[in-house]
Amino acid sequence: MLEISSKTNLLEQKSYKYSLQDVAEPNLQRDVYSYGTIPKVAFNHRRVPMSMPEEIWITDTSLRDGQQSVEPYSVDQIVNIYKLLSKLGGPYGIIRQTEFFIYSKKDREAIEKCMALDLKFPEITSWIRATKEDFQLVHDLGIKETGILVSCSDYHIFKKMKMTRKQAMDYYLATVKEAFNAGVIPRCHLEDITRADFYGFVVPFVNELQRLSREAGVPVKIRACDTMGYGVPFTEAALPRSVAGIIYGLQHYSDVPSEHLEWHGHNDFYKGVANASTAWLYGACAVNCSLLGIGERTGNVDAVTLAMNMYSHGVDPKLDFSDMPAICATYERVTRMHIYERTPYAGQLVFAAFSGSHQDAIAKGMAYRKQTGEHRWTCPYIPVDPHDIGRTYDADVIRINSQSGKGGIGFVLEQNYGYNLPPKMREALGYKVKSVSDHSHKELSAAEVLHIFEDTYLNRAKPLNVVEAHFAQVNGITATVTLELNGQRKVVTSVGNGRLDAVANAIQSATGMDFHLENYSEHSLDEGSTSRAASYVGLVWGDNTVTWGAGTDTDIIVAGIRALVSAINNR
Repeated sequence: MLEISSKTNLLEQKSYKYSLQDVAEPNLQRDVYSYGTIPKVAFNHRRVPMSMPEEIWITDTSLRDGQQSVEPYSVDQIVNIYKLLSKLGGPYGIIRQTEFFIYSKKDREAIEKCMALDLKFPEITSWIRATKEDFQLVHDLGIKETGILVSCSDYHIFKKMKMTRKQAMDYYLATVKEAFNAGVIPRCHLEDITRADFYGFVVPFVNELQRLSREAGVPVKIRACDTMGYGVPFTEAALPRSVAGIIYGLQHYSDVPSEHLEWHGHNDFYKGVANASTAWLYGACAVNCSLLGIGERTGNVDAVTLAMNMYSHGVDPKLDFSDMPAICATYERVTRMHIYERTPYAGQLVFAAFSGSHQDAIAKGMAYRKQTGEHRWTCPYIPVDPHDIGRTYDADVIRINSQSGKGGIGFVLEQNYGYNLPPKMREALGYKVKSVSDHSHKELSAAEVLHIFEDTYLNRAKPLNVVEAHFAQVNGITATVTLELNGQRKVVTSVGNGRLDAVANAIQSATGMDFHLENYSEHSLDEGSTSRAASYVGLVWGDNTVTWGAGTDTDIIVAGIRALVSAINNR
């Protein structure tokens, strides 16, 4: 038969209505899950259409799936996490709901305290074993919606529950009726859906749920649970592992509306975020996540990564991640779990660059933004502006170790201390810094890099020092210089094209040294009338070796002389 589709407004063949296949033996999908090898991904090359809902949101399981994976939380910890979720969800409640246990006195006390906060989002829901008494408890707590476990794979039905498919379906449907009788909206958690017989059990069962929903006039929500993380986001993958196929099938064959359809994933095969994104793209309004992925085994879908991926592609999910360090600190304090340093967006090292070529590109990118006043993020190797999530450039971006390059080392000195070294001097300093890091087998802090720079190049006054220098404009610039070399003082007069050249000539005439001034640069270190100047000098000696020096002083002439003397003392 043909009918107009309410979803596409096209004339389509009427969807086939699948009936329950009440098999005598469990279908354990052994062709895919042999357990002698890794799980296989089969392809049938059937593409289902993308059907991104107009509105998408996140539901949270940090206080349910997250809590059952760690030492149980105290009431105060639960309340703190709930408040954090509300703050993160922003003014539009993108974190729409969160789910609680309700069985212990502590659980109920935490719920009551969270309710007393009178926060609009996230809505408080529960998760129960689904007896008649449980539903009454949900109702008495004033909770409108609860999750109930409706395991749908034969692994669970036959092996755990010791039932047939028909017995399991009848039991589940009776449970849903109890929810209706208690005035509670049931959210059916289709546990282990990626190992289930999709057309033989899942679709027929959900069809029956939809029928009960229509008869009662009460919505039934469907949570597709990838319990073991077996789902794959590949468009032409075959069921039961195809995320797109599952979401499409529940909509197309069971008429589940997008707003009642939710994906719950795990990260056992590192596809949690990709699968959640796929569920959104193919028609589920809701994706069930947890704060930084906390959950059993390898964890759940990380709400932070999922939302930040949207940010980085130009979609604003209206979540508040403006202070990621505070979020991470709260998470670690409350959960007593450590955030791995490479965790996307949240880890300590996610913006860090140790590679010399990467550091050089980042430093140039940052300089370009500063010079051009570019407000949009254009920096190479960093996907989002660290400032947007409360991170800093100086501590979080350029990190120094034995693999670092001159660009990164120069960036650290300039960003933190204002020193803008000439490129060749940066290269020379880079070898020094990398040698220290290599021998100490550790990363170096900005302060340690500064110490190496100061110790090697800055204001070095032994064995040679210029004690005084006086200038007169006679035959160019005439300098009268008081030198101290190895404790002995000497006054020398010499002429040069400029003050620094005259001092250099005086030193050479007094000591017999053979060098010429190859590089000189200067800049202000501070602002204001008492600001210091920084000068850098590169000398080429008679044997073509090069030495560098730096000098600082409130007098630019003195700073230049100090840089010259430092370069000489580095011979």
